[in-house]
Amino acid sequence: MKNPDSFSAMMNEVRAFHAKHRFAELGGEDMVYRVSLMAEELGEISACVTKGKPKEDLAEECADLLILLLGNAIAADFDLARAFREKMAKINRRGSRVVSGRVRVSNFGGGENA
Repeated sequence: MKNPDSFSAMMNEVRAFHAKHRFAELGGEDMVYRVSLMAEELGEISACVTKGKPKEDLAEECADLLILLLGNAIAADFDLARAFREKMAKINRRGSRVVSGRVRVSNFGGGENA
């Protein structure tokens, strides 16, 4: 049996959800629309954190955002797993700094590791 928590299983589940609700035909894969949905979900995540809501609420809102991100790969037709691996390779080469008392891993100097 295939692992239901694998990346490919999650992608297939989101693909099935898109097909079931005809996202491609009914505007659900429009990226401008999807960005507004992601902003809404990020606001809900922020509310969970700033209002001290239970971690189950935070987990649900993070799952909503993850589902949207997986759907973006479907809607825009790119390989999210490959993009993840490529980006992790870049950021793993970066240094870190403590900024305002918190660690930050960023492309501080610009250049190829952006």
